Amino acid sequence: MKTTDQTLSDQQLFLLAHRRHHHFVHFARIFMLLLFLTVWELFADFHIIDSFFFSSPSRVVTCFVRMVLERSLFTHIGITLTETVISFFLVALISLSAATLLWYSRRLSEILEPFLVVLNSLPKSALAPLLIVWLGTGMDTIIAAGISVAIFGAIINLYTGFLQADPEKLLLIRTLGGTRRDCFFKVVLPASIPVILSNMKVNIGLSLVGVVIGEFLAARRGLGYLIIYGSQVLQLDMLITSILLLCIIAMGLYQLLQFAEHCYKKKV
Repeated sequence: MKTTDQTLSDQQLFLLAHRRHHHFVHFARIFMLLLFLTVWELFADFHIIDSFFFSSPSRVVTCFVRMVLERSLFTHIGITLTETVISFFLVALISLSAATLLWYSRRLSEILEPFLVVLNSLPKSALAPLLIVWLGTGMDTIIAAGISVAIFGAIINLYTGFLQADPEKLLLIRTLGGTRRDCFFKVVLPASIPVILSNMKVNIGLSLVGVVIGEFLAARRGLGYLIIYGSQVLQLDMLITSILLLCIIAMGLYQLLQFAEHCYKKKV
């Protein structure tokens, strides 16, 4: 049998190995990013690629600084970020409510499931012109576009996750006289929290995609508008800078949800 000192030593070795693994992963990510930027810059400098069409890190930085000095960039970023966050929270609220309703009513779920699958398969860009006709060209249209991209898949995924709850625990609740509400709040919902968090990580990216699609068609501000404007006037440095900013926003929002998931796992 191991002594207490041996147990502590094994734990310390495990934690040390765990930290080293995470440090290696972070280092590898940073190294790959720097390698990509270096190769991109060198290819542009030596004319292996045409910097007019493909830009370069130095040209992107120059464009970013110019847009910051013009005091327009942060307005565009703030608008896209606001629209994405609003769309994301509405998707989370609507999808959770709808999935709960479907779980409560098996008959309703059987009726609506094929419609949800069809709507989820429908290209959402096809809905954008219709949203413009209905709602005009304001922020409401863009938020609706963000919701439309994520909502149907979110409902299906959450409802499927609810159905995976342990049937033995549900039977125990019913045997003890529990109601369907007790089954949901004491078994189904707690068991589905990992599914909900995973679904939210997917939805934040889909909401951003939907918002950008909406800004392509119905906006005069936002990063989606800058991408379309840059392509129309052949300012490709602006276009690529806007795309990179979208990547940074997506990564930041994903990291926030990853942090929330990490906090939940620590509590559990």
